[in-house]
Amino acid sequence: MAELINLNKARKQKARAEADVQAAANRLKFGRTKAEKLRDAAAEAEAARRLDGLKRERPATSDSE
Repeated sequence: MAELINLNKARKQKARAEADVQAAANRLKFGRTKAEKLRDAAAEAEAARRLDGLKRERPATSDSE
């Protein structure tokens, strides 16, 4: 004879397992510490500052020539 199962419990168990898989994926994708976020933001700010420092000024052009 086949084993009887409660379909409601099986459905909930399946949903919990899927939620656990999604949570693990989110931890990998978004799970960074505050220090890591601050370090990356500081590195981006430094790169932007260096880029701005290397830009050349465009010569002034007059349209009334």
